[in-house]
Amino acid sequence: MRKYLFSAGFALLVAASISVTAVVRPAFAAEIKYVVNNMPITTGDIAHRAAFFKLQHKKGDAAQEMIDQTLRLAEAKRLGIHITDQQVDAAYQRFASGNKMPLAKLDAIMAQSGVTKEHFKEFIRAQMAWNQALSSRYRSGEGGSVTEQDAVRRMLDTGGAKPTATEYMLQQVIFVVPASERAGTLAKRKREADAMRARFSGCNTTREFAKGLIDVTVRDLGRVLAPQLPSDWAEQIKATKVGAATPTRETERGVEFIGICSSREVSDDKAAQMVFQAEGSNDKDADELSKKYVAELRQKAKIVER
Repeated sequence: MRKYLFSAGFALLVAASISVTAVVRPAFAAEIKYVVNNMPITTGDIAHRAAFFKLQHKKGDAAQEMIDQTLRLAEAKRLGIHITDQQVDAAYQRFASGNKMPLAKLDAIMAQSGVTKEHFKEFIRAQMAWNQALSSRYRSGEGGSVTEQDAVRRMLDTGGAKPTATEYMLQQVIFVVPASERAGTLAKRKREADAMRARFSGCNTTREFAKGLIDVTVRDLGRVLAPQLPSDWAEQIKATKVGAATPTRETERGVEFIGICSSREVSDDKAAQMVFQAEGSNDKDADELSKKYVAELRQKAKIVER
């Protein structure tokens, strides 16, 4: 699927920063303008998004964009997709680093332009969540599924060889944190997970390490082809060596990491199907799927203008 978060249009944000005035603009008023499925959208939200469009040199209806964003976030929540503050902060930091500017400068650009870093971060959260929702929908067949045999035949017909894909054997470790205890124990559990992850040296010893720990779940995920990896873990898994573990992440279940038990290159019909569908999911497909998805959400939604 297309990655919506840092599209080429965002490069304009940096270029636009040159023309931003040095005077911090007054805060926008926050009166409720729309209620979308009982979720309020304020005039302040809309003004921030309009400022964001201006910073990007982009035209658009800020009010309608905020309605769409609210619908996307609600749908992601319904699907059980949760983007943590830590994930958002990390993405914000990557954006600053990728554009060769310190965080303080990015904060200043957001403030001086009237966007605010809080609004930009909520935009990032929505984009990250929507990427996962789209990926889930695409994998379920909305993107146009093909059988394993069809994929192989179409590749061979065009002169290509049957493709290979990396097959991973994975193990998931979850330091469970109940929602009611999250505020008080999450940091402690994160330290415990980091300590266990540092000792990880292969999947055979994980359960032995976990024996003396409270509320730690170890799951063998079995064999997973690279195109089937969950979008929120894929990059970390691919960057991790066999016998090591991904960095820990805070999730709705607690704190988690994934161990890489083994990996190998495989060439079979299933790999062909997965690779074919991954290669077929171009930006145009993703745009069309996103538009269709949002249109469906709008049709079902209760949108009230105040």
